[in-house]
Amino acid sequence: MWGALLMAQAAAKNFAGLLSLRILSGAFEAIADPAFMLITSMYFTREEQPTRISAWYAFNGIGVAGGGLIGYGIGNIKGSLQSWRYEFLVVGAFCAAWGIALVLLLPNSPRTIWGFSHDEKLVMIARMRRNQTGIEQRKINWGQIKEAYLDYKTWLFTLLGFVSNVPNGGISNFSTLVIQGLGFDTLHTALLGIPQGVLVVIWIGLGALANKYMPANSRTLVSAIFMIPTIAGALGFLLAPDDAYIGRLICFYLTGSYQASFVICLSLITSNTGGQSKKMIVSGMIWFGACIGNIASPFFYRPEQAPSYHLGIGSLLVANCIEFCLFFVFRYAFKWENRRKEQQRQELRAAGHDITANSTAFLDMTDKENPNFEYVY
Repeated sequence: MWGALLMAQAAAKNFAGLLSLRILSGAFEAIADPAFMLITSMYFTREEQPTRISAWYAFNGIGVAGGGLIGYGIGNIKGSLQSWRYEFLVVGAFCAAWGIALVLLLPNSPRTIWGFSHDEKLVMIARMRRNQTGIEQRKINWGQIKEAYLDYKTWLFTLLGFVSNVPNGGISNFSTLVIQGLGFDTLHTALLGIPQGVLVVIWIGLGALANKYMPANSRTLVSAIFMIPTIAGALGFLLAPDDAYIGRLICFYLTGSYQASFVICLSLITSNTGGQSKKMIVSGMIWFGACIGNIASPFFYRPEQAPSYHLGIGSLLVANCIEFCLFFVFRYAFKWENRRKEQQRQELRAAGHDITANSTAFLDMTDKENPNFEYVY
């Protein structure tokens, strides 16, 4: 549906029609990332999730780079339609084709995956025991939904989604205008979007590697480290002379490092939320915050400030600094929660309760309900 609606936008005749189609396409697009997070948490252990989420999220960078190539190619088409209409048709067709492929090839759960024997499926499920996040449940648990909205961590993730996507909204919507404002024509601006996308892939890949080889419970530290280049890039873009075109372009490219931090943050949700219904809500709430951030961001880019957009880049800098601090808030919060869990386990053992890991591994319990749950940070 998302692809079909993108293609339909090529036929828009006025602002009202285009706006309606954009709203509908956004509604269908909104389910993609939360769904990918839930699918990742079903198939991979908590140690594997940062790398797997990085793998599929990195294709955003490939999309930016590919979009630059597509934009350059479409810009050279001398057809009867305006260039932007061709772009909606091409991208929408790719999206629709991929959606059909997912419907046909993507299994619903490890229990229904094709190409594996019964024993292999059991092994896939058994290796998820240490996650302590339960298994897929089709029934909605309203108690878990209530807990999700009352859990302070849900709102911290929502805030993180907001501040991490205030920069994203500006970079996504205004990167071409910012680059063009540095003195490049329209077609060369499209080409200069390619390095931006490639760098996003590199940043995300470096973040995944750093997280994999650093000691356990380093996710928040890795995330904070990868915020430093984007903060430095925003400062450099703001402070560099207006005629330092190459230097300002490099600084603008540096601002993409926050993508690595955001990806690792997504793995904090999949790894630290137990219970299927609660996980659905928390996964959705970070993207709710992300949507609000993307909506708010363009208002900071004032037309009269072109091409420097000091207020827009300043909003990026402030949001990045808040995000940097939030990672340490998460680190402290998860450590504090683990100390409470250990105290709870000691009390249950003293009362003679069976709290072995196997007894709770596949129960649909939330992270708060499960005494064997340990938060990673």
